[in-house]
Amino acid sequence: MNEWLTARITQPAVLVTVAIVEGSGPREPGAKMLVTAQGQVDTIGGGHLEMCAVEVARRMLDGGVAARLERYALGPTLGQCCGGVVHLAFELVDASLRAVLESLRSRRREESWRLSAIDGPSAALLLDADGRTVAGQGERAPLVDRTRGTHVLKDAAGRRWLADPCLAPRAHLLLFGAGHVGAAIVRMLGELPCTVTWIDEREDMFPSTIPANVTIEATDTPEALVAGAPADASYLVMTHSHELDQRLSEAILARPDVGWFGLIGSKTKRVQFERRMAARGLPRDRIDAMVCPIGLAGITNKLPAAIAASVCAQLLIVWEAQQSVALNQDRAGRISAA
Repeated sequence: MNEWLTARITQPAVLVTVAIVEGSGPREPGAKMLVTAQGQVDTIGGGHLEMCAVEVARRMLDGGVAARLERYALGPTLGQCCGGVVHLAFELVDASLRAVLESLRSRRREESWRLSAIDGPSAALLLDADGRTVAGQGERAPLVDRTRGTHVLKDAAGRRWLADPCLAPRAHLLLFGAGHVGAAIVRMLGELPCTVTWIDEREDMFPSTIPANVTIEATDTPEALVAGAPADASYLVMTHSHELDQRLSEAILARPDVGWFGLIGSKTKRVQFERRMAARGLPRDRIDAMVCPIGLAGITNKLPAAIAASVCAQLLIVWEAQQSVALNQDRAGRISAA
């Protein structure tokens, strides 16, 4: 996830950001890649657009302006079937931008806004959620419309800036179980915009290397992590014990603020768990919200990697819907507070 940010580049580089998309484009505003003389990290969508962007970035590495904004008509100019217009921001990773990126790495789970001057002297700033500058010096930050995503704005002097929200992942998953399927899911989620707490009582089951967005919890009291989880978190239960699965399921469904809950198992397992939960007085609507079996309908392959692909696709559908609702609420709240 965010390879452009997590990559440790020691050679000169240019950061390329999708600043504006008019119509259809291969990636969304805010997508990025880093380009060096020998290679690149991440992608803005591939194809002819990316090839042209790499060429522009490498010309910048040879000397010239520190930042620029280029417009690409995908159909008429590049022959791509997307047919829209994409504006790309190019920024030479100088000392100022490097400091901003270093600070951003340490703030990956916090809300931030990145501001870079497109015109005039090089300038890069990083703001926190309240608009305070946390990295970058010597420049006054222009007023940012935080109801928008990545965009280009002008300050009072007419100078153009790239305004780029670097938001903390809103999706958080508590994954109970460090078996083969759990490990396959963690590997796949390591490439996706989310954070994961991976839980098992068997510490030796966890691999020595985990993705940057994953935190390990080796504990004999996993129910305590359910109680301390943030509101609207997602839960996935797939432990080595049906008894533990039952306890965790009941603890999860006892919470009124569960974003999504999936339990690995068959339809038979679901029926058994439903009967026990109903006998313990859990409300019917909470029980009905439990997803079991997990995964997308039509995928029956039982390989851990196949289950992981199916479940991660299911989670993406849930998380994108939740994010859309949350962003609309945020925008409405900011507009009413303005």
